[in-house]
Amino acid sequence: MNYDLIKDKLSLKIPEGNIEKNVSMAKETTFRCGGDAALFVVAENIDELKFALSVLKAFDAKWMMLGNGSNVLFRDQGFDGVIIKLGGEFLEASFEGNVLTAGAGILLAQLSKLAGTKGLSGLEFACGIPGSLGGAVFMNAGAYGGSIEDCIKSVTAMTKDGDIYLYSKDELELGYRHSRFMDSEEIVLFAEFELKEGNAEEILETMADLNRKRKEKQPVNYPSAGSFFKRPVGYYAAALIDEAGLKGASVGDAQVSELHAGFIINKGNATASDILALCEHVKKVVYEKSGVTLEPEVRII
Repeated sequence: MNYDLIKDKLSLKIPEGNIEKNVSMAKETTFRCGGDAALFVVAENIDELKFALSVLKAFDAKWMMLGNGSNVLFRDQGFDGVIIKLGGEFLEASFEGNVLTAGAGILLAQLSKLAGTKGLSGLEFACGIPGSLGGAVFMNAGAYGGSIEDCIKSVTAMTKDGDIYLYSKDELELGYRHSRFMDSEEIVLFAEFELKEGNAEEILETMADLNRKRKEKQPVNYPSAGSFFKRPVGYYAAALIDEAGLKGASVGDAQVSELHAGFIINKGNATASDILALCEHVKKVVYEKSGVTLEPEVRII
């Protein structure tokens, strides 16, 4: 694939500073490992995104969207394709009464705090989730008993051909770590939330309390992608891993956290291969001990 030519075509409408070749995914993901992406593009508005998709379609180039890279692991050989990230107008948020509208590029924790300062309740659960709004909608992110589906009202999304649709909550097909966008490959552009009026001080205190609990129970001082495995029906992944005696198990600098067995952490110089080898070891031992097959929640690219 001629990425120099693709870069030249993209620069006709997208600022050259927003198009880079051979970008390390270790810099763009919270695991802090993984190979290079052939091309990395930041689209700052709908026109730029639509143009980028048309160029990539013309070249039949492989591409994928990336938010904050908090639930993704890129293999060490990298990604022979184009990564698209949303910036500009996709980082903005606005309020109309108790309805919050925000771009898919904004960080979920930032959005949660913004709502709290306005005295609007419903996004407290998200105060410690490190992902972007688009990624959170894509996988119906959740924590502490709450999730995106609890307060989302609608989503504006773009198809691979550049067509834009507005979906109501009922059309989003939200389930445990699932949305319609996993199957349709549409791009989340904006999301609308219906929140409840509350006391700003109390809401922010709830968030502070949740973040205190998170720091006590989760290995936030190490690079990771959060909970590595999905919750098996009728079980908790962390409990199964702990019961299998796997806390502290490691491959290279990849380790099952001694603080929270549901996390695989990068202790410094772990490669993606180390993490994947440890993932397979954990799955094997847990299955031998419990008969339960664990599935990664983290997207492996």
